[in-house]
Amino acid sequence: MSTATDSIAASERLHGLDAVRGYALLLGVVFHATISFLPGPHQVWPVRDVASSDLLAVVFFVSHTFRMTTFFLIAGFFGHLMVERRGVKGFIKDRLKRIALPLVVGWPLLFAAIIAASVYGVWTATGHVPTKPPPTPPNLPPLHFPLTHLWFLYVLLWLYAGTLVGRAIAARIDPRGKVAALADGVTRFVVGAPAGFLLPAITAALALNAFGPWLLWFGVPTPDNSLIPNLPAAVEFALAFGLGWLLHRQTELLSALRRNWAGYLGVGVVAIGGCLAWIGLQPVVTPQPPGFEKLAYAVGYAVGAWSLTFAAIGLALRFLSDHSPVRRYIADSSYWIYLIHLPLIMALQAAVSKAAWPWEVKFAMVLGVGFTLMFASYHLFVRRTLIGAILNGRRIPRTPPATPAPATTPEAAR
Repeated sequence: MSTATDSIAASERLHGLDAVRGYALLLGVVFHATISFLPGPHQVWPVRDVASSDLLAVVFFVSHTFRMTTFFLIAGFFGHLMVERRGVKGFIKDRLKRIALPLVVGWPLLFAAIIAASVYGVWTATGHVPTKPPPTPPNLPPLHFPLTHLWFLYVLLWLYAGTLVGRAIAARIDPRGKVAALADGVTRFVVGAPAGFLLPAITAALALNAFGPWLLWFGVPTPDNSLIPNLPAAVEFALAFGLGWLLHRQTELLSALRRNWAGYLGVGVVAIGGCLAWIGLQPVVTPQPPGFEKLAYAVGYAVGAWSLTFAAIGLALRFLSDHSPVRRYIADSSYWIYLIHLPLIMALQAAVSKAAWPWEVKFAMVLGVGFTLMFASYHLFVRRTLIGAILNGRRIPRTPPATPAPATTPEAAR
């Protein structure tokens, strides 16, 4: 690849891909803020608002299809970049500091805060503080553990470890690089061919269809309640991470995503729209029995998820590739905001849940107050402190440099 192409790819990685990573995490805040307003008779969240919204059901459904697949693809891309820049030992040291440490230190604090927010939600709904824990759900998975929303850090650690082990094994048994060349060829097909995304999509669809307790309305089951990720989540996110890792080996393929974003978006809208039209706007909390309908839905859902993932990345490369101090600030803050957002959002949902206001007003208040507090906490207590140095991999100076940082500065995915 030419020097000019190298420069463009590096710039796009720093700006466009940093932006889509940050927005994917912030979309998770919006996603969780919608859950208390979901329509239907079933309470699927500790807080249930007296108002409901079909529009927010659509936001919930659509955002859940692609945001984490997008995140893990970008995580794989940045992971390979860091291994190339810092070596395996440097990569492991960085991941232990920026992924393992926040998980170990943050989990007990955030779990306690989530419990407190849940208790507050029960109090606002009933007027009483619960004296007993909620009943234990039946059929708990093996190694049950409440990872909460920090499951993505736990899964990332598994993916990093598995990729490094696989990389070492491949180097030992395939010194001529035939396996690597084959993997690069598959990557060129998946990213470069217009219908190449169907390969990971169909693979993911088969995993969804094979999962007996799959709740179709909720898409890829969140692996937040066990130390062993469920089959669909393991397949979906490993595919995304692996593709991102291999994509960094051929950064020229980014131009295909940038060029074809509109086509991917069209396919994603049709596929996900069809799924939503079939299953409806109200959450369905019973598993779909095996059969043609389950398989067809799985294929449609996976095709929509992967096409929207490619569309999101292509859109970012097409329209967000220039340097923007605002987008860079958002990208830097998104990790912290996602870590701390859940108990705060739940508490704000509970605070407005009984008010006789339109859902539009309450949803705007939850997000407006929530984002204001979270951005303020980042700016005051994180950005230029030791916490920020751990999460962002660098200490941000109080006086910004006169010129933007070089585009080749390695950034790791959160």
